[in-house]
Amino acid sequence: MNNHFNQARSSLKQTLTRYHHLRRQRRISHPELQATLQKQLEVLSTNLEKLEQGVIRIAVFGLVSRGKSAVLNALLGEKILQTGPLNGVTQWPRSVRWSVSLPQIEEPNRIDNIEEQNSIQVELIDTPGLDEVAGQVRGEMAKDVTRQADLILFVVSGDLTRTEYDALAELQNAHKPLIIVFNKIDLYTESEQDKIYHNLQQLIKTKTLEGDNFYAADFVDISQKSAPFEIVKVSAEPAPIQLRIEWPDGKITHEWESPPPQIDELKQIIVKLLNREGRSLLALNALVQAREAERIIARQSVELQASEAEELIWKFTRYKALAVALNPIAILDVLGATISDLILIRSLARLYGLPMTSYEAGKLWKKILLSSGGLLLAEMGSGWILGFGKSAAGLATDLANYAGIAITQASISAYLTYTVGQAAQVYLEKGCTWGENGIDTAIQEILNQVNRDSFITRLKQDIEGSSQSHYLEAD
Repeated sequence: MNNHFNQARSSLKQTLTRYHHLRRQRRISHPELQATLQKQLEVLSTNLEKLEQGVIRIAVFGLVSRGKSAVLNALLGEKILQTGPLNGVTQWPRSVRWSVSLPQIEEPNRIDNIEEQNSIQVELIDTPGLDEVAGQVRGEMAKDVTRQADLILFVVSGDLTRTEYDALAELQNAHKPLIIVFNKIDLYTESEQDKIYHNLQQLIKTKTLEGDNFYAADFVDISQKSAPFEIVKVSAEPAPIQLRIEWPDGKITHEWESPPPQIDELKQIIVKLLNREGRSLLALNALVQAREAERIIARQSVELQASEAEELIWKFTRYKALAVALNPIAILDVLGATISDLILIRSLARLYGLPMTSYEAGKLWKKILLSSGGLLLAEMGSGWILGFGKSAAGLATDLANYAGIAITQASISAYLTYTVGQAAQVYLEKGCTWGENGIDTAIQEILNQVNRDSFITRLKQDIEGSSQSHYLEAD
């Protein structure tokens, strides 16, 4: 829905504004933190710019000679990307624009509201074969392109090899819609095509290998695991066939002719996907990338300013313990402790430059209540053990008993304050993407609104799992 798109844009703008404000208002003494903040702000800006442009990126991956460039040429309807019999024709990622006219699709299956006369701008990204680029370079290239992509095409031309299996597993971890393109079907009989297609459906867990190929008997069905992909059979650049030509004079010649590409099914799936939920996918991908950027900023901020935070926590711990020890009235201890803990949390938030969201506030309020309750229990416990509480001892001017109770309660108060401070560090780091208009909040709202049969629904479990695992680490 356009609402998804606007929500993502609003959330990204809010996040960018907050961290730009942080850079302007504070002098960050840690060069590493400055570098991290600069780099991740660029990531956030790039995702916002991509969202504003509304260009959907489709990246194609696969091993060498699987016909990646041919698949993109077939989608484009013209030979723009170089293809050939030699391995490694594509050396570096290359992108071309594809203007997709979108047919009208009836609601309720439609997610995005795009006018019939409009078209979506798509950027097709061709990549080198994953088995021909040096290991580290290949990994970084693939990660960079995967981050940019909103939809991934993984091209194969037969049963999967070990390298293809490993690459496909990595691409699935990116939580992007993925279409497996079974190319070069013109080289197989119908029964061979069906067998390979069935093997691909059984994705992909093998126990034994012979050579570099998997066998159907070795596949274990992992359909229970999230598998957000389609499998489509195509022949992007069919092999030339020889034609026998009889001329009027009785002469017979033979010529080679290239049949037209068999690409319509793949094109229809992509167009349907873009038409129904293209802008929502664009919004979701931008938010997921921005979430990772904000988490990196928060993690670095907490890690690199650990000593300053520890000093701040101990400062509040000492002052609170001293105040509790000197104050003779128990109820004032509780009120003062609560206010002190709130000020400590606010001070840590300022130190880190991280927002105090409603998520964090709710979690930390429980910690503060436990801290205040601990002081009340200390008052009651000391009164039970020594015969009367600190307030009574103070009023009775029993200095020996008062000192014993005061030291006990001050020690408990110090421990509880330190606990609150440590909890605040965790919640500030983990909860910064939640709260009103937060990135995780926007992601969750999009996931909650999509239709059951959408591509986004297939990704829902993995994306929610990433949010929830980060969320639960703070508990």
